[in-house]
Amino acid sequence: MKLSRRKFVVNGSLSLAGTMLFSNDLFANTSAMKTTLGIQLYSVRDDMKKDPLGTLKQLAAMGYRNVEHANYVDRKFYGYSATEFKKLLDDLGLQMPSGHTVMNDKHWDKTTNDFTDVWKQTVEDAATVGQHYVISPWLDESLRKNYDGLVGFLDVFNKSGELCKKSGLKFGYHNHDFEFKYSLNGIQLYDIILDKTDPALVLQQIDIGNMYGAGGRALEILKKYPGRFESMHVKDEIKATNKGEMNDNFESTILGKGLLPVKEIVNQFKKSGGTTEFIIEQESYQGKTPIECAKEDLNIMKKWGY
Repeated sequence: MKLSRRKFVVNGSLSLAGTMLFSNDLFANTSAMKTTLGIQLYSVRDDMKKDPLGTLKQLAAMGYRNVEHANYVDRKFYGYSATEFKKLLDDLGLQMPSGHTVMNDKHWDKTTNDFTDVWKQTVEDAATVGQHYVISPWLDESLRKNYDGLVGFLDVFNKSGELCKKSGLKFGYHNHDFEFKYSLNGIQLYDIILDKTDPALVLQQIDIGNMYGAGGRALEILKKYPGRFESMHVKDEIKATNKGEMNDNFESTILGKGLLPVKEIVNQFKKSGGTTEFIIEQESYQGKTPIECAKEDLNIMKKWGY
């Protein structure tokens, strides 16, 4: 059965992206900016669960230099402390510029108007392991139903950006599909998120595949919000072969083999999206192994000049 990334994120959570003003000259020069190419380790989640060191060795051997985690539980990354995991990555010639850790209302103490020690430790460990970005990839369902509640929590996002900035990090948000399915006060959730988060404090990591089944189209979003997407999950989609628990109509596949104009999207976001971090993520494999898919996806991105 296809494991839902969304359910994984929720369960896992329980256990300065620039300014709003971007000149045409800046957009014209974005393509000359240094970019990084990596892989979201959720792509090889079962392998990482069984043998994190061996899996990372395979990824490094095939040419990956950057990874993004999706497993931080009890101050450990895949069972390793921040210091231990940093050494493991260094020994393999890998870096981990970003990672996914859900920030929820349990991380903000309304009585003290401050973050809990758990979230402060999350930021501390992210800095220790060498992250540049702390990315929250989820919004609780209750926040999707109440405009004032959502806006209030997005202000906490901005405060998290301030907290991360003190440690030399950036805080960010990663979309799924619900941001494009639902609206509050007649405004699509994704528009609310981008309107109410300060781009100097909260970067947007756009997942070009997650949004597809809900009608989100990356190139249309880019026209509306140029310069707002420092990081991207590079993904392609096909009609689902197994809808799984979440009854998804689409699933990810090898880059360039699906319905999305992926090459055009990544090129346009590099040119005018402010995008410098491109992260491959594939969650469904159509009979291939996750490692085989990771290698194919990397080779395709390299052919495209990344």
